[in-house]
Amino acid sequence: MKNSDPAPHVAVIGGGPAGLMAAEVLLRQGIAVTIFDAMPTFGRKLLMAGRGGLNLTHSEPLEDFLGRYAGARSWLAPLVEKFSPDVLRSWAAGLGIETYVGSSGRVFPTEMKAAPLLRAWLGRLSAGGATFRPRHRWLGWGADGTSLRFQGPASPFEQHFDATLLALGGGSWRRLGSDGSWAPLLKERGVGTTRFRPSNCGFSVGWSQHLRERFAGAPLKPLGLSFGGRSLVGEAVITSEGIEGGAIYALSAALRDSLEQTGEATLMLDLVPGRSVGQLTEALAKPRGAKSLSNHLRRVAGIEGIKTALLYELLEPEILNRPTALAAALKALPLGLAAPRPIDEAISTAGGVSLDAIDARLMLRALPGIFCAGEMLDWEAPTGGYLLTACLATGLAAGEGVAAWIKATKEAA
Repeated sequence: MKNSDPAPHVAVIGGGPAGLMAAEVLLRQGIAVTIFDAMPTFGRKLLMAGRGGLNLTHSEPLEDFLGRYAGARSWLAPLVEKFSPDVLRSWAAGLGIETYVGSSGRVFPTEMKAAPLLRAWLGRLSAGGATFRPRHRWLGWGADGTSLRFQGPASPFEQHFDATLLALGGGSWRRLGSDGSWAPLLKERGVGTTRFRPSNCGFSVGWSQHLRERFAGAPLKPLGLSFGGRSLVGEAVITSEGIEGGAIYALSAALRDSLEQTGEATLMLDLVPGRSVGQLTEALAKPRGAKSLSNHLRRVAGIEGIKTALLYELLEPEILNRPTALAAALKALPLGLAAPRPIDEAISTAGGVSLDAIDARLMLRALPGIFCAGEMLDWEAPTGGYLLTACLATGLAAGEGVAAWIKATKEAA
C-alpha cells in the first residue's frame, strides 16, 4: 500500500446506485472510501429514472422476479436473493423512505420522487466517512500500472488505492455520464468485453409521412403485443421514427436479437384486447349503411384515432372491406420493425464486461483488486424495478467482495 493512511482505502468510481451501495458496504467494514464521478453531482441517472415516479422494485413472487433476468439468471439469482425486493424495501425504510405497491405490482416510494431517497443516502454515506469527488473522470492507470489516473476539475493526477470498484454504468444516457467510454480502458488490460446493444428500447418503423405528421406522440392503449411466443397487454407510443413504450421495452431484447440474427422482426398487435375474433367478426358484419368505415369501426369495435390510422397504414384495401379478415387483423396486426433505435435513446444496454471475465466476488480475473458492479456487467432486464434491484444487488456483492479480498490480502501479507 502506498497511501500514508494505514487504513485500507478503496476507490469507488461511479456514483450511481451500484457504486453507492458498494461504498455503503465498505464503510460498514471500516474501510475508507472515496467516490469519484465525472458528473457535477451523484446519482443523476437515478434522479432521471424517478422523474415520473421512482420504480424501486417489484412485488411479484421472487421466483417470477428472478425469471425476468433471462440468460443472466444463473449468476444474478444468488445476488438478488440476498438483496431481494423485500430487503430493498427495508433498506429504503432505513433511509426514512416508506414504499407502497402500485396496482401493477411495482414498488414506489410513497412520495414517488427519487430526490429524497438520494439525499438521505448521500447524507448517510457522508456521515459514515465517505469522501465525494464529483467532476473527476477516470482516465485509466498510471505508468506504473497500479495507480489510478483522473482528470480533476483543475488538472489530471494519479492516486494509489488498496482496491478499486468500478460502477461506471452501461453505454446509454451519455448526457448523464453513462457512455461506455471505460470499455477500451479495460480491453487494453486484457479484460473481456462484449459490444453494447440497446435494451429497453424503441424501434424504427417506416411510417408514411401522413402518419408521422398526424400521429407522432399518440398513445396506443390498451394494446396487446405478441412476439416469439410471448404475449402481453400494455401501452405503447407512436413516434415520428417508430414505436416505443413499456410494452415494447418488455419485448425489446427478443425483437433486437431477431433483427440482428435474421434481419426481420414482425410484432403482432392486438388492437382490441378482451374481445375475440368471433365477437369482432359479428360486430363488423353489421350493416353500416351510409357510414364510413372509420365511423363503423368506432361504433361497433371502439377503434378510432391512431388505431384506425394503423389499419389504413398496414393493411391492404381489400382486407378493410371484409369483416372476417378485418376482425382477424384487429387481433393480430403485423407491424414490421426496421431496427432498434440508437443506443443513446435506450433506457439501458446489454453488453459490457463479460461474465467470464469476473469471479464469484465480481473481481476482474485479469486485474486482481479491480471489481465491477451494476450495468457495466453484461446482463439486461426489463423495466419494472428489475434493473435497479440488480444494480443494488451487484453493488452489495462487489462491496463484500472488495472487503473480503482486502482482508485476505492483508492476512497473506
